[in-house]
Amino acid sequence: MQAKPYLKEILFKREEVPSFNIYPFNLPLVSNLSSIKFDADVTFIIGENGAGKSTLIEAIALSLGFTIEGGSKNTQFSTHSNASALYNYFKTIKSYSKPRDYFFLRAESFYNVATFLEDAYPDRDNFVKQYGVESLHECSHGESFLNLLSNRLRGKGLYIFDEPEAALSPNRQMSALSIIHQLVERHSQFIIATHSPILLSYPNATIYEIDQGELRRTRYEDTQHFKITRDFLNNYRRHIDHILAEEE
Repeated sequence: MQAKPYLKEILFKREEVPSFNIYPFNLPLVSNLSSIKFDADVTFIIGENGAGKSTLIEAIALSLGFTIEGGSKNTQFSTHSNASALYNYFKTIKSYSKPRDYFFLRAESFYNVATFLEDAYPDRDNFVKQYGVESLHECSHGESFLNLLSNRLRGKGLYIFDEPEAALSPNRQMSALSIIHQLVERHSQFIIATHSPILLSYPNATIYEIDQGELRRTRYEDTQHFKITRDFLNNYRRHIDHILAEEE
Protein backbone atom coordinates (compact mmCIF):
# COMPACT_ATOMS: atom_id res chain seq x y z
CA MET A 1 0.00 0.00 0.00
CA GLN A 2 1.44 3.34 -1.07
CA ALA A 3 1.92 6.01 1.59
CA LYS A 4 -0.09 9.08 0.67
CA PRO A 5 -0.35 12.03 0.59
CA TYR A 6 3.05 12.85 -0.89
CA LEU A 7 2.76 16.34 0.60
CA LYS A 8 1.22 15.90 4.03
CA GLU A 9 1.43 19.38 5.51
CA ILE A 10 2.85 22.88 5.15
CA LEU A 11 4.11 24.59 8.30
CA PHE A 12 4.33 28.38 8.32
CA LYS A 13 7.46 29.55 10.15
CA ARG A 14 5.79 32.59 11.67
CA GLU A 15 8.58 33.25 14.12
CA GLU A 16 10.96 33.95 11.22
CA VAL A 17 8.76 36.53 9.47
CA PRO A 18 10.48 39.94 9.74
CA SER A 19 7.23 41.92 9.70
CA PHE A 20 3.54 41.27 9.29
CA ASN A 21 3.08 44.85 8.04
CA ILE A 22 4.44 44.18 4.55
CA TYR A 23 3.08 42.17 1.62
CA PRO A 24 2.27 39.29 1.53
CA PHE A 25 2.45 38.86 5.29
CA ASN A 26 -0.09 41.64 5.85
CA LEU A 27 -2.78 39.65 4.03
CA PRO A 28 -5.30 38.47 6.65
CA LEU A 29 -5.03 34.92 5.28
CA VAL A 30 -1.26 34.89 5.82
CA SER A 31 -1.25 36.69 9.16
CA ASN A 32 -3.71 34.08 10.50
CA LEU A 33 -1.96 31.07 8.96
CA SER A 34 -0.09 28.44 10.96
CA SER A 35 -0.29 25.24 8.90
CA ILE A 36 -2.21 23.46 6.12
CA LYS A 37 -2.88 19.72 6.03
CA PHE A 38 -3.48 18.09 2.66
CA ASP A 39 -5.75 15.32 1.46
CA ALA A 40 -4.23 12.20 -0.03
CA ASP A 41 -6.25 12.71 -3.22
CA VAL A 42 -7.60 16.23 -3.80
CA THR A 43 -7.37 19.41 -1.74
CA PHE A 44 -9.18 22.56 -2.91
CA ILE A 45 -8.45 26.12 -1.83
CA ILE A 46 -11.21 28.61 -2.58
CA GLY A 47 -12.05 32.22 -1.82
CA GLU A 48 -13.00 35.58 -3.24
CA ASN A 49 -10.74 37.50 -5.60
CA GLY A 50 -8.00 39.17 -3.58
CA ALA A 51 -8.40 36.82 -0.62
CA GLY A 52 -4.93 35.36 -1.22
CA LYS A 53 -5.57 31.89 -2.66
CA SER A 54 -3.31 32.35 -5.70
CA THR A 55 -0.61 33.83 -3.46
CA LEU A 56 -0.93 30.76 -1.26
CA ILE A 57 -0.93 28.22 -4.11
CA GLU A 58 2.09 29.97 -5.66
CA ALA A 59 3.99 29.76 -2.37
CA ILE A 60 3.13 26.06 -2.02
CA ALA A 61 4.40 25.39 -5.56
CA LEU A 62 7.60 27.39 -5.08
CA SER A 63 8.31 25.64 -1.78
CA LEU A 64 8.22 22.35 -3.72
CA GLY A 65 10.75 23.51 -6.29
CA PHE A 66 8.54 24.73 -9.13
CA THR A 67 9.10 28.07 -10.85
CA ILE A 68 6.58 30.90 -10.63
CA GLU A 69 5.10 30.37 -14.11
CA GLY A 70 4.58 26.65 -13.78
CA GLY A 71 5.44 23.50 -15.66
CA SER A 72 7.36 20.51 -14.39
CA LYS A 73 10.36 20.80 -12.09
CA ASN A 74 12.50 20.69 -15.24
CA THR A 75 10.74 23.76 -16.63
CA GLN A 76 13.27 26.23 -15.30
CA PHE A 77 12.58 29.59 -16.91
CA SER A 78 10.96 32.88 -15.96
CA THR A 79 9.64 35.87 -17.87
CA HIS A 80 9.19 37.87 -14.67
CA SER A 81 10.37 37.71 -11.06
CA ASN A 82 7.53 39.04 -8.94
CA ALA A 83 7.03 36.00 -6.71
CA SER A 84 6.19 36.86 -3.13
CA ALA A 85 8.60 35.86 -0.38
CA LEU A 86 6.00 33.72 1.38
CA TYR A 87 7.43 30.38 0.20
CA ASN A 88 10.70 31.09 2.02
CA TYR A 89 8.81 30.68 5.28
CA PHE A 90 7.13 27.37 4.42
CA LYS A 91 8.35 24.03 5.74
CA THR A 92 7.08 21.05 3.78
CA ILE A 93 6.18 17.81 5.57
CA LYS A 94 6.26 14.89 3.13
CA SER A 95 5.65 11.16 3.30
CA TYR A 96 8.46 8.68 2.67
CA SER A 97 6.89 7.77 -0.69
CA LYS A 98 7.92 10.17 -3.46
CA PRO A 99 5.88 11.00 -6.56
CA ARG A 100 7.27 10.06 -9.95
CA ASP A 101 5.68 13.02 -11.69
CA TYR A 102 5.24 16.71 -10.89
CA PHE A 103 3.44 19.57 -12.61
CA PHE A 104 2.34 23.10 -11.66
CA LEU A 105 -0.46 24.29 -13.95
CA ARG A 106 -1.08 28.01 -13.71
CA ALA A 107 -3.77 29.38 -16.02
CA GLU A 108 -2.42 32.93 -16.26
CA SER A 109 1.04 31.87 -17.45
CA PHE A 110 0.27 28.68 -19.37
CA TYR A 111 0.93 30.38 -22.73
CA ASN A 112 4.53 31.08 -21.67
CA VAL A 113 4.98 27.52 -20.41
CA ALA A 114 3.56 26.09 -23.66
CA THR A 115 6.04 28.19 -25.66
CA PHE A 116 8.95 26.99 -23.51
CA LEU A 117 7.86 23.36 -23.85
CA GLU A 118 7.61 23.55 -27.63
CA ASP A 119 11.09 25.08 -27.86
CA ALA A 120 12.42 22.33 -25.58
CA TYR A 121 11.15 19.59 -27.91
CA PRO A 122 12.65 20.09 -31.39
CA ASP A 123 11.65 16.47 -32.11
CA ARG A 124 7.95 16.95 -32.93
CA ASP A 125 7.17 13.22 -32.73
CA ASN A 126 8.44 13.19 -29.15
CA PHE A 127 6.37 16.28 -28.36
CA VAL A 128 3.24 14.59 -29.74
CA LYS A 129 3.92 11.57 -27.51
CA GLN A 130 4.17 13.87 -24.50
CA TYR A 131 1.30 16.26 -25.18
CA GLY A 132 -0.96 14.62 -27.76
CA VAL A 133 -0.69 17.42 -30.35
CA GLU A 134 2.02 18.91 -32.56
CA SER A 135 1.59 22.32 -30.96
CA LEU A 136 -0.23 23.50 -27.84
CA HIS A 137 -0.61 26.86 -29.57
CA GLU A 138 -2.48 25.37 -32.53
CA CYS A 139 -5.49 24.35 -30.46
CA SER A 140 -7.72 26.43 -28.21
CA HIS A 141 -6.58 27.39 -24.73
CA GLY A 142 -9.05 24.94 -23.22
CA GLU A 143 -8.12 22.10 -25.55
CA SER A 144 -4.42 22.62 -24.80
CA PHE A 145 -5.24 22.32 -21.07
CA LEU A 146 -7.08 19.05 -21.65
CA ASN A 147 -4.34 17.69 -23.90
CA LEU A 148 -1.83 18.37 -21.14
CA LEU A 149 -4.01 16.69 -18.52
CA SER A 150 -4.77 13.69 -20.74
CA ASN A 151 -1.29 13.10 -22.13
CA ARG A 152 1.45 14.77 -20.08
CA LEU A 153 0.30 13.88 -16.56
CA ARG A 154 1.27 10.26 -16.05
CA GLY A 155 -0.04 9.35 -12.61
CA LYS A 156 1.69 8.76 -9.30
CA GLY A 157 2.14 12.51 -9.40
CA LEU A 158 1.93 15.61 -7.27
CA TYR A 159 0.00 18.23 -9.24
CA ILE A 160 -0.59 21.85 -8.25
CA PHE A 161 -3.30 23.72 -10.23
CA ASP A 162 -4.12 27.43 -10.05
CA GLU A 163 -7.59 28.15 -11.51
CA PRO A 164 -7.45 25.43 -14.21
CA GLU A 165 -11.07 26.18 -15.14
CA ALA A 166 -10.10 29.59 -16.56
CA ALA A 167 -10.04 28.31 -20.15
CA LEU A 168 -12.63 25.55 -19.79
CA SER A 169 -16.33 25.55 -20.64
CA PRO A 170 -18.63 23.83 -18.11
CA ASN A 171 -18.65 20.72 -20.31
CA ARG A 172 -14.84 20.70 -20.49
CA GLN A 173 -14.66 21.22 -16.72
CA MET A 174 -16.55 17.95 -16.36
CA SER A 175 -14.04 16.34 -18.72
CA ALA A 176 -11.22 17.70 -16.56
CA LEU A 177 -12.94 16.29 -13.48
CA SER A 178 -12.98 12.84 -15.10
CA ILE A 179 -9.27 13.09 -15.96
CA ILE A 180 -8.43 14.20 -12.42
CA HIS A 181 -10.27 11.15 -11.09
CA GLN A 182 -8.38 8.83 -13.44
CA LEU A 183 -5.10 10.30 -12.18
CA VAL A 184 -6.21 9.95 -8.55
CA GLU A 185 -6.92 6.30 -9.31
CA ARG A 186 -3.29 6.12 -10.48
CA HIS A 187 -2.07 7.31 -7.07
CA SER A 188 -1.87 11.05 -7.73
CA GLN A 189 -2.35 13.97 -5.36
CA PHE A 190 -3.86 17.31 -6.40
CA ILE A 191 -3.82 20.72 -4.70
CA ILE A 192 -6.12 23.07 -6.60
CA ALA A 193 -7.09 26.71 -6.24
CA THR A 194 -10.38 27.21 -8.06
CA HIS A 195 -13.61 29.16 -8.47
CA SER A 196 -15.37 26.26 -10.21
CA PRO A 197 -18.32 24.64 -8.40
CA ILE A 198 -18.02 21.80 -10.94
CA LEU A 199 -14.45 20.92 -10.01
CA LEU A 200 -15.24 21.42 -6.33
CA SER A 201 -17.81 18.62 -6.49
CA TYR A 202 -15.08 15.96 -6.57
CA PRO A 203 -16.21 13.38 -3.97
CA ASN A 204 -14.59 13.37 -0.55
CA ALA A 205 -12.10 16.11 -1.38
CA THR A 206 -10.78 18.38 1.35
CA ILE A 207 -12.04 21.94 0.78
CA TYR A 208 -10.48 24.96 2.46
CA GLU A 209 -12.44 28.18 2.09
CA ILE A 210 -10.88 31.56 2.88
CA ASP A 211 -13.47 33.08 5.19
CA GLN A 212 -12.88 36.40 6.96
CA GLY A 213 -9.15 36.04 6.46
CA GLU A 214 -8.91 32.49 7.78
CA LEU A 215 -8.50 29.16 6.02
CA ARG A 216 -11.40 27.01 7.17
CA ARG A 217 -12.25 23.45 6.21
CA THR A 218 -15.78 23.13 4.89
CA ARG A 219 -18.22 20.85 3.05
CA TYR A 220 -19.01 21.30 -0.64
CA GLU A 221 -22.64 22.21 0.01
CA ASP A 222 -21.58 24.86 2.53
CA THR A 223 -19.24 26.74 0.18
CA GLN A 224 -20.25 30.13 -1.18
CA HIS A 225 -19.46 28.84 -4.68
CA PHE A 226 -22.08 26.11 -4.38
CA LYS A 227 -24.70 28.26 -2.65
CA ILE A 228 -24.45 31.21 -5.04
CA THR A 229 -24.43 29.03 -8.16
CA ARG A 230 -27.38 26.94 -6.94
CA ASP A 231 -29.42 29.99 -5.95
CA PHE A 232 -28.68 31.79 -9.21
CA LEU A 233 -29.63 28.84 -11.42
CA ASN A 234 -32.79 28.12 -9.42
CA ASN A 235 -33.91 31.77 -9.48
CA TYR A 236 -31.96 33.30 -12.35
CA ARG A 237 -34.73 35.62 -13.57
CA ARG A 238 -35.17 37.17 -10.12
CA HIS A 239 -31.41 37.55 -9.70
CA ILE A 240 -31.00 39.11 -13.15
CA ASP A 241 -33.82 41.55 -12.50
CA HIS A 242 -32.24 42.52 -9.17
CA ILE A 243 -28.71 42.87 -10.63
CA LEU A 244 -29.85 44.98 -13.60
CA ALA A 245 -32.12 47.12 -11.43
CA GLU A 246 -29.07 48.05 -9.34
CA GLU A 247 -27.41 49.43 -12.48
CA GLU A 248 -30.27 51.83 -13.27
